[in-house]
Amino acid sequence: MKLLKYYTKSPEVLTLCELLYKIGYNIKISDSFTLEVDAAVKDFQKKNFLVVDGIVGVKTWTMLLEKTAAPVSSISSTDKFLKESDLIGFANQYGLELAAVKAVNEIESSGKGFLINNKPKILFEGHVFWSELKKRGIDPSSYYNANNKDVLYPKWTKIYYQGGVKEYDRLNEAISLGNDPKFKDAALCSASWGSFQIMGFHAKNLGYFDVNEFVSKMEINEGEHLKAFGKFLEKNGLLIHLRNKNWANFAKGYNGGGYKLNKYDEKLAKAYAKYSKN
Repeated sequence: MKLLKYYTKSPEVLTLCELLYKIGYNIKISDSFTLEVDAAVKDFQKKNFLVVDGIVGVKTWTMLLEKTAAPVSSISSTDKFLKESDLIGFANQYGLELAAVKAVNEIESSGKGFLINNKPKILFEGHVFWSELKKRGIDPSSYYNANNKDVLYPKWTKIYYQGGVKEYDRLNEAISLGNDPKFKDAALCSASWGSFQIMGFHAKNLGYFDVNEFVSKMEINEGEHLKAFGKFLEKNGLLIHLRNKNWANFAKGYNGGGYKLNKYDEKLAKAYAKYSKN
């Protein structure tokens, strides 16, 4: 595993946070090694008679995996993760250059599509839940209160994001707000799913029978995440930009008008240049 320390920002930090949360540290799960994570790591090292330096190296990783009873195979399962053959098949199916597909997978994928508990990665959006309830004839304002404001609110905010497995706590909280099955349907539609974080409300438009079928597919493997991503690109007219390597238009269509702030087009171009040399 990668050596991690304060200020590190990488997908491996997300796994670190998931492990710490699993053994009782109530920290925010993200890809950033914050002061909160640093304190949890040092506390873990102290309690397990390791050198207390906040650096997550081989010894700390080993102890964490032992304490969480998480075998390495559950983190790097070949049954779950995206394969080279998946990307080759994707390129052939959509008439794309493999280097372009690999560039998109590197930049637009969320790093990994599954959490340490083998559930697909999600991010629950309370403002989407608000609108999805309204679509189903349910007045969200009648359920809005201080007890559930972390999962139901009228406007977008990221202050209630918890990350990792804790997002499932938010999803389940939303589902439990009402006995009507419409609440579950609306909640599943209000989360983004898998490696490419496709929102559940896109399910029918992408050809799935309903959001339940979409979610069941997302639970299989990252290959299914890639299939959903392909359908999304096709439905939204983004494949032409990939074929032409028009990274700015592709980034704008997938990430929205703010793509320039994160330099998605530049990152895609750089990744493509790297893979096209191979």
